Amino acid sequence: MSRSLTQISDVLAVEAFLALYPALNHLRVRRRGDLLTLESGPAEAPRRHARLRRVTVHLWRLEMPTSSSRWELTPFRDQLKVLLQMLVEQFPWTLAP
Repeated sequence: MSRSLTQISDVLAVEAFLALYPALNHLRVRRRGDLLTLESGPAEAPRRHARLRRVTVHLWRLEMPTSSSRWELTPFRDQLKVLLQMLVEQFPWTLAP
């Protein structure tokens, strides 16, 4: 089975969602393969906040960074906007500057 790659429209959707929350204006979205990464700080040494991996055309999986600079899978798998809303409402400390 081939990977479902992220599209520019996915980046734009995340940016539009983040624009609804002025407190999150420090975040930016990086796209690579099947991943969208929420990060902040300088581009040379970004602080990673969360990562969304496209699993299928409509489903994404949330991944969180660990203290050892690795990514940990979470049990959360849903549509992109649902996962973004979950991050903002249930895990706001992960998006803090």
